[in-house]
Amino acid sequence: MPGQPLIEVTGSGPDLVLVHGWGMHRGVWGRAARDLARHHRLHLVDLPGHGTARGEVLDDDLSALASGIMERVPEASWLGWSMGGLIALQALLDKGAQIRRAVLVACNPSFVVRPNWPEGVSEDLFIDFANQLKQDFEGTLNRFLVLETLGSDTARESLRTLREDLHSGPMPDVHALRAGLSILRDTDYTHRLGELAHEVLWLAGGRDRLVPSAAMEQAAARTRRGSFKCFNGAGHAPFIGHSTSFVDVVNAFLGEDICH
Repeated sequence: MPGQPLIEVTGSGPDLVLVHGWGMHRGVWGRAARDLARHHRLHLVDLPGHGTARGEVLDDDLSALASGIMERVPEASWLGWSMGGLIALQALLDKGAQIRRAVLVACNPSFVVRPNWPEGVSEDLFIDFANQLKQDFEGTLNRFLVLETLGSDTARESLRTLREDLHSGPMPDVHALRAGLSILRDTDYTHRLGELAHEVLWLAGGRDRLVPSAAMEQAAARTRRGSFKCFNGAGHAPFIGHSTSFVDVVNAFLGEDICH
């Protein structure tokens, strides 16, 4: 049976669901979550196999993952980072009537380069990480954190924060990490972007080594009501190194909800 997410609710205001990325947990949102909670009621998700949901089994079926969250949150806007953005995309496609609008952070509709989508990375990257997990669990996680911060103008600070965030909760389950790498390697939404009828804001880091900003800009252009913003000096986690600007942009995009 698919595992279930666990969700912490905090703050007050319009509902906003936050879905973390590979290998992390809800604590990764850190300062950004505290600031967003001033204007929103946050639903902070721990995906199955991660954080407080470590004992649950992560299914690599994105529809099952999206449904597991949808069953536990009210109508809301969604904010998904990296793999969490793919889950948010699936939720938009499956049950969009329950979602107001979405913010996708450092999320490539196809993380892997494909014949029709050159803006990605080689699938060998995810195969290598999967192989490394068998040899050195914590070392592999650390290498992924380095990749997420590499190139950022706040790389050292952001890496320290990501490490602290990771160790602030239970370490992820290795089987969940393998399933997550399969999701990142195999998922391709590039042919479905035109189906999205929602307002979708694509937020990129200009120095992201995992998701080229050009990929997100193209994705926004293919989305009927898509918009794009790039944090030029940021890496894969702009909500950490550029937290104040990040929160300002998200609040401005969700401003109509905040006023209600």
